[in-house]
Amino acid sequence: VQLQASGGGLVQAGGSLSVSCATSGRTFSNYIMGWFRQAPGKEREFVGAINTSGRYTHYTDSVKGRFTISRDNAKNVVNLQMNSLKPEDTAVYYCAASRLAYALGRHYSPADMDYWGKGTLVTVSS
Repeated sequence: VQLQASGGGLVQAGGSLSVSCATSGRTFSNYIMGWFRQAPGKEREFVGAINTSGRYTHYTDSVKGRFTISRDNAKNVVNLQMNSLKPEDTAVYYCAASRLAYALGRHYSPADMDYWGKGTLVTVSS
């Protein structure tokens, strides 16, 4: 599976931004998809995940109610809609795919993911 994230950029605090991840290769709908982020000097952290059908999602506490993950299996795309952005959301955002079964509430680790996109930078100014 090849993944390519896009849509990052600069936004003011309180604003919104959407990042997308286009996939190709193996059957996209067989994989759960996750979003991770890595801020300068910090470890890569889990943001949220979506199951194979797109029916279920869950998020880390710091983004709950502000971020939404969706997927379109017909178009092989997964999206991350980010609202009410804060300066602490500044990071490189990565999409990733895993063959693991979806587990609601599980904070997937980077080691759980099988394929990664290159990441896209999101900068939130105060």
